[in-house]
Amino acid sequence: MYPKVRAVAAASLTMVIIDLVWLGVFAAEFYNEQLGALRAQETVAIAAGLFYVQYIAVVVFFGAIPARDVKQAAARGALLGWFAYATWELTNWAVIEGWPTGLVIVDILWGVALTTAVSAVAKWAHEFGNSPAETT
Repeated sequence: MYPKVRAVAAASLTMVIIDLVWLGVFAAEFYNEQLGALRAQETVAIAAGLFYVQYIAVVVFFGAIPARDVKQAAARGALLGWFAYATWELTNWAVIEGWPTGLVIVDILWGVALTTAVSAVAKWAHEFGNSPAETT
């Protein structure tokens, strides 16, 4: 399998599994309490799919692949997570009446942690079993 395909596949599996476990199991009650009536009864699948496709592409091609190693990919992922999730949360906090402050903090921290892990796994998968010349 080609290194970039491995990286995208690993990032996709990691992102979807970890994010769904977080949102569906560990933090579901927290998000329900924080968002109240703002939370959709059903997820808009097309919107979720488009988010995952574009976010995984950004993490893989701007976070993981350009990094020189897994540690740097994790650091780049942390920055991407900060920028993406902080942009989302701080904008909502600024313009949506009553946007919960607790959600801002938790969601930014979650975005940093998730994106760090996804970027590191993608870099690992990109490098796995290849000579350095094959990973470009």
